[in-house]
Amino acid sequence: MQLYGYFRSSAAYRVRIVANLKGISLDHHPIDLSKGEQRDSVNLARNPQGLVPTLITDDGQPLTQSLALCEYLDECYPDPPLLPGDAAQRARIRALAQVIACDIHPLNNLRVLTHLTGALGLSQDSRLAWYRHWVATGLTAVETMLEPHRGRFCVGDQPTLADVCLVPQVFNAERFDCDLSAYPTIQAICEQARCLPAFAKAAPEVQPDAR
Repeated sequence: MQLYGYFRSSAAYRVRIVANLKGISLDHHPIDLSKGEQRDSVNLARNPQGLVPTLITDDGQPLTQSLALCEYLDECYPDPPLLPGDAAQRARIRALAQVIACDIHPLNNLRVLTHLTGALGLSQDSRLAWYRHWVATGLTAVETMLEPHRGRFCVGDQPTLADVCLVPQVFNAERFDCDLSAYPTIQAICEQARCLPAFAKAAPEVQPDAR
């Protein structure tokens, strides 16, 4: 399988983590978001949204959207499961993942931030305030949601889809110097996860296209 992504894309980061957890070897193809390569005709043929990541399956099918890719890999390679437990536990895991991937991330990805300072003419300070506001709003909710059911990780003692989403989001928050002191549970979980080889090998700073 082939993964088209960008080393700092949190969406591509999620898929790399899952592949590592499952022991899946992916051929990585960098798409440089800083140069706009995601919008060229070749990438648009793979991903009509002009985004990353795109996964090309072994039979040549292009699949998009990181949560869909994570669940695809989980269904094809069910051990270890990303969504363990009963229906209620799986719903909790999905809810945590979606707070991050569907509520925090879309408001703060590169195309939104570029639109704020480009077409809307916001200053860099205003752009940063926007970013930090939505990170704080989302992570405050996540911190509260974690407490009733967490173990070493978001839900229990093994990483799940929730951790796969949380670690890349915290990486991005750190890049933008967000104050994370109000989230001790989140910080503790990320510290645990980053010690695992599957997470460490997926980190942006160790990718071949990192710079």
